Amino acid sequence: MADTAPSAQDQSRSEDQQDNFEKSSDFANYFCTYEFLYHQKQMLEDQKRMAAYHSAIMQNKDLFKGKVVLDVGAGSGILSIWAAQAGALKVYGVEATRVANNARILIEAQGLSDRVEIIQSTMEDVTLPCKVDIIISEWMGYFLLRESMLDSVLVARDKFLKPGGALYPSHAKIFVAPVYTDDAIKKHASYQEAMQDWTVFVRTTKNKYGVDMECLTSAFRNEQWEYYLQTAQWADLSGHDVVGQSSCVLDLNLNTLKLEEYKSFSSTFTCPLKSDTRISSFGSWFTTTFEGSEENQCKQPYVVLDTAPGSGTTHWGQQVFSLYPPVSAMRGDIVTGSIHVKRKKENQRLLVVQISHSIKKPTGAIMDGPATNTWQIM
Repeated sequence: MADTAPSAQDQSRSEDQQDNFEKSSDFANYFCTYEFLYHQKQMLEDQKRMAAYHSAIMQNKDLFKGKVVLDVGAGSGILSIWAAQAGALKVYGVEATRVANNARILIEAQGLSDRVEIIQSTMEDVTLPCKVDIIISEWMGYFLLRESMLDSVLVARDKFLKPGGALYPSHAKIFVAPVYTDDAIKKHASYQEAMQDWTVFVRTTKNKYGVDMECLTSAFRNEQWEYYLQTAQWADLSGHDVVGQSSCVLDLNLNTLKLEEYKSFSSTFTCPLKSDTRISSFGSWFTTTFEGSEENQCKQPYVVLDTAPGSGTTHWGQQVFSLYPPVSAMRGDIVTGSIHVKRKKENQRLLVVQISHSIKKPTGAIMDGPATNTWQIM
């Protein structure tokens, strides 16, 4: 391999092009928050996130030495910096927002500007001057798939990754499990308070201003029900909150993954209960694993970034899908069902999750259900 790799500096957007990009709905719905340092700081303060990526790179310096690396969604440039510190010959960091300017400043301060090049553009619009050996990216959102950034990683893989090249991370899984907390009861109480407040509002508006708002009660009720009880909630669950065995509902190998495998998907789950309990919700979380590729395998044991309850706090937390009212069940009962996930029509970076479930005895007798509920991940 040559001692230098070609520059892609001319791939960055012009100021006018960036201004036009920032007028797009996708920028307003997604990209805009990532250009602020306070948001980057939140992710950089996630110690589990930082430790996993740092370990995966530094434990595999022999795989980075002298290689060309692509960082998809470079943000502050932290992964690009680590790749260069691990010995990469050249790192292209692609970042769509103006935080790219701060990334360049940070990289220059580390003395790495000769090997790390930040390109301000979306991944879909970039043309690199050469193929790359490694793609690194922190693409995961809530429930793993919210934000749909994985799409851009696959674009990068198909356009720029050499045969046998490695992705960091290379594998990902989503898990679900029955959970009991008092959050579902609190959310229902908040819904009732909202409706009581609406009743007072309707009466006051009619008595003081002569306008009867009662005709909008049904629309307001549906709106509040969706907000409080049909929208997934971020939570930092403890291990004790999980009352049944977890079940893997999605298993992705990024080396071979196709968009249609996760853009929408359906799966089944079976979760035996650990004790006599109540069930107030389903909890979900994910893992990502850094295995590399078959030709360029990472050192074992592989580094795993685990966001499970009780494994340590991350900014992803867990997503909780509340059930109301909570149901009672016994140790040994089995929560079984199916999950269907798809993207929202109005915003492809957000998700709709439908879960159908029953609670059964080991004999197969149904004790509760079947019931079907739908939530949004906003």
